[in-house]
Amino acid sequence: MEIGIETRGEPDIIDITMKVEKVVSETGIRNGIANIFVPGSTGAVTTMEYEPGLLKDLPNTLERVAPSNASYEHEKTWHDGNGHSHVRAAIIGPSITIPIRNGALRLGTWQQVVFLELDTRPRSRRIIVTCLGE
Repeated sequence: MEIGIETRGEPDIIDITMKVEKVVSETGIRNGIANIFVPGSTGAVTTMEYEPGLLKDLPNTLERVAPSNASYEHEKTWHDGNGHSHVRAAIIGPSITIPIRNGALRLGTWQQVVFLELDTRPRSRRIIVTCLGE
């Protein structure tokens, strides 16, 4: 199944937990795994506590790790201004797998599933959720 979202460009962080939970519920799977995957090389999926402080801390940390104003070979080839976006997405990754127990995602109390828009422009994204189990 797929989830569609609209983003505003970097550093948009979108809580998709409820959408993923809905997909899991619709599958009827009681015990298994959910894989959440974003096609594309400038988006990422992870988990975090979705709260105002971390919504600032994560982009600030990514800026220190892969600065937007650094020189990237990608820029020399494509001149599209998003070399840092590709590096950040590669570091975080395009997918996560979460256990399903008793029909629910087994997330920690303060843990949410988030999509990170790392591209420099707004995008229409689709996120693929695949559930396996019994």
